[in-house]
Amino acid sequence: MSDINKLIDSINEFRDVRNWRQYHNPKDLAISISIEAAELLEDFQWKESEQALESNIDNIQEEIADVLIYSLMLCSDLELDVQEIVKGKLKKNAKKYPIDKE
Repeated sequence: MSDINKLIDSINEFRDVRNWRQYHNPKDLAISISIEAAELLEDFQWKESEQALESNIDNIQEEIADVLIYSLMLCSDLELDVQEIVKGKLKKNAKKYPIDKE
């Protein structure tokens, strides 16, 4: 079992022992990803990147974790292989954005 699958199992176990799966349908998980990404943006709003990192690194880490948790739950629920979809997207992007293209 890959490290990603172990992480997904831990996330799902956390959710399932609290009986939260009933609230985590694909639509609501997608909405939650967007909301958490917006909360991440708030840490950078009106600041230079360095300033945001210096003053908000703890919250930035938490918001990134929230985005990843919801994303991994959605992949799990849709039975998507995280490694395969990321590799597929990188392959597609390599064709779309070749190294020699500027």
